[in-house]
Amino acid sequence: MTRRPLLWLLVLVIVTAWAAPAAAQSGEAHWPQWRGPTATGASADATPPLEWSETENIRWKIEVPGRGSGSPVIWGDQLFLLTAVPTNVADDAAHEPRGGYSPRDLHQFMVMAIDRHDGSIIWERTARENTPHEATHGENGSWASSSAVTNGELVFASFESEGLYAYTMDGALVWENDFGDKTMRNQFGEGTTPALHGDRLVVVWDHQGQSFVAALDAATGEEVWRTNRDEIDSWATPLIVEHGGGAQIIVSGRDQLFSYDLENGDVVWYADGMTMNPIPSPVAADGLVIIMAGYRGNDLKAVDLSLAKGDITGTDAIVWAFDRDTPYVPSPLLYEDHLYFLKRNNGLLSVFDARTGTPHYQLQRLPEVPNIFASPVGAAGRVYLPGRDGTTLVIRHGGTYEVLAANTLADGFDASPALVGDTIYLRGYNSLYAIGEGGN
Repeated sequence: MTRRPLLWLLVLVIVTAWAAPAAAQSGEAHWPQWRGPTATGASADATPPLEWSETENIRWKIEVPGRGSGSPVIWGDQLFLLTAVPTNVADDAAHEPRGGYSPRDLHQFMVMAIDRHDGSIIWERTARENTPHEATHGENGSWASSSAVTNGELVFASFESEGLYAYTMDGALVWENDFGDKTMRNQFGEGTTPALHGDRLVVVWDHQGQSFVAALDAATGEEVWRTNRDEIDSWATPLIVEHGGGAQIIVSGRDQLFSYDLENGDVVWYADGMTMNPIPSPVAADGLVIIMAGYRGNDLKAVDLSLAKGDITGTDAIVWAFDRDTPYVPSPLLYEDHLYFLKRNNGLLSVFDARTGTPHYQLQRLPEVPNIFASPVGAAGRVYLPGRDGTTLVIRHGGTYEVLAANTLADGFDASPALVGDTIYLRGYNSLYAIGEGGN
């Protein structure tokens, strides 16, 4: 790992006036990380609209250069987005997948700060300009699949093999790290987002080489600890939860699930792993953690943290489990006591009681959104499910299936939405939309 610290005076200020953990900042003006304020996909405060189209309730729409599937991240008036822009590629071709072949295009790996109220660009920074070292997925290819994360003091941008960067809110580079190149099976690409808790930034680096989980000092980029992992390729973003007076890092994996102590990287508990290619991120509430995956198999485990210590395989710490119909790409939504998840990437939705594992309904077909990579979000008694063909299905939150709206835009969506105030932000293949009542 190489590290280049900058702006030391600024760092000292940040250290002495450090913001609260991102996940704790649940106020109306924040969607600070992948999956929102509580990392569940749900907002307790947002009131997004029910209906929209290209001519209705669009507050603003801007073209986003290049391509990426990372979600918008918001703090206050600023929205942050990561993208990879191929150079010398004209017009619409710059937005198309560019994976599936040996990389030949020089890319600009960019961080964008956007005014969330009017869509104007506040600042743009090219973190690195480089030709990617290997291909990415041919159908869904992007070299900017991670989301940013922020605590209101710094914004952290991971392009994985192309580096990890920390910027001030006005775009000054504070530090950067380079962990080397990830080598992924079948060159499927990268896409794990760091997790932030207090003064620690956690990176999971699972690939064909030596895998590890590491905690960095978020203010300086200094590595605090590193724990090696006997795992290969995973894409699931880690989840940090507080329990019993400490914080645990929940990390999915093919061979084993692990919980690490945030303070020192020691293993708190572990269990048999998921399926191949774990992508969905864990969710948690009230001492219960739910982990799932669904490629070449199906697995879901609900873990009671009060009982989890050491090897919990086959113990009462796993309070319920399920071995069918779990997602490949989309992460679950935990909204109040309801757990929403899709089968593979298909428009087949199941809703369970998160605490007991009792199904409310299963394999409900969603003909409006037959192909889903984005993860569902929930607010205001509704669940929003964006599809790859440009339609977002809105259903009523609860144990009975009810369609409220199906809203189609002239774009497609792999990135998951962000919900702040009365607005839903959707990042498409070509454009970023801010959607709210009274737009257009």
